[in-house]
Amino acid sequence: MRNLISFIIKHLSWFVAIFYIVISSLLLFNSNSFQKYVFLTSANKMSGTLYDATSSITSYFHLKGINNDLQQRNALLENELVALRQQIKELSLYCNTDSAVIDTLPHYEYFMANVINNSISKPFNYITIDKGRADGIMPEMGVVDQNGVIGIVNVVSEHYARVISLLNPNFRLSCKVKNQDCFGSLIWGGADPTEALLEEMPRHIEFIPGDTIVTSGFSAVFPEGLIVGTIIDSEKDYNDNFLSLKIKLSSDFTQLSTVRVLKNINKNEIDSLEVDKLTSR
Repeated sequence: MRNLISFIIKHLSWFVAIFYIVISSLLLFNSNSFQKYVFLTSANKMSGTLYDATSSITSYFHLKGINNDLQQRNALLENELVALRQQIKELSLYCNTDSAVIDTLPHYEYFMANVINNSISKPFNYITIDKGRADGIMPEMGVVDQNGVIGIVNVVSEHYARVISLLNPNFRLSCKVKNQDCFGSLIWGGADPTEALLEEMPRHIEFIPGDTIVTSGFSAVFPEGLIVGTIIDSEKDYNDNFLSLKIKLSSDFTQLSTVRVLKNINKNEIDSLEVDKLTSR
């Protein structure tokens, strides 16, 4: 207590000065409308700047949650679309209408997952996601993000899965130029994580740089029409009858965060037919 009194006495002049400044300010701003307006305007501007900075900071930390929510909503909408297509098919069959186009529609379910490990600079790159067997993930399921194809699941544990990245020479993807029937095999060149090669394309196909490359649908893993990238240029293949197209990949593998795992509802049936083909030869 003695120290407090000594401190107040020692700095009494400062306390008196601050007291008079506060009283003077109150009298000035309360008695003069112009000064009061200037004070309120300045205070409002400062508080607005502070709130704007605070909002920007909090919004940044909420971006991951917002992105996950959007991805989940997209997955739900795509599941609903698949269900609606199935209902349309069943109704068309019931009404004896032509369902040739509807029969070609893919039947897929989607599972959301987060990327927890990802390599892009190794000779053979892999991705690890935080969903596994307990979540319905199985080997040979396709993996995509909001921009295009990412890879295919190859190893699954109870709660995690490893994905063979598109940036892996062991992964070949059947693709075609959009709105054309000719197809080839997409493979990573091993150097640039933003580019790949579409090999074994017939020389007679017509294309221009910027044309879209999509999945061909010639597998039970990916449906037809998923975006893979765009054509940059072409070069002569190892066989003079074919071309290799240099492709700019649509997905940014350096920024992978949330992905979707595709489950083909009819895959077991398709696989059993393929096995029957081999055994019957």
